[in-house]
Amino acid sequence: MRLSQLCAKCGAQIAWMPEDEPDITSAYTSDLLSDVMAHCPEGAVLITIQNHMNTVAVATLTGAQAIMIAHNREIPQEMRDASQRENIALLQAPEDQFSLSCKIGTALCIP
Repeated sequence: MRLSQLCAKCGAQIAWMPEDEPDITSAYTSDLLSDVMAHCPEGAVLITIQNHMNTVAVATLTGAQAIMIAHNREIPQEMRDASQRENIALLQAPEDQFSLSCKIGTALCIP
């Protein structure tokens, strides 16, 4: 599913998106970055509250296409800069991780 379609279905805001809009094939929810490194599938949107540069580095290692920051946490400029360098989309939403996981799971499973 195109990232913009997923955001529309989930009510997420796009903070930054690469020029070549990514396809999202799955999702992974975790705030423990070592867990993300071990289990996040390629092509996923990572749902987390971790709003710092290390999250971008971990997403790059796993092949995640986007990072969804829950609870509308602020996205610091250094995280924005890192995501642009690594070509990883940044999203924000007001809901908690569980609610976002449910919304994204439903959106990805129902055409």
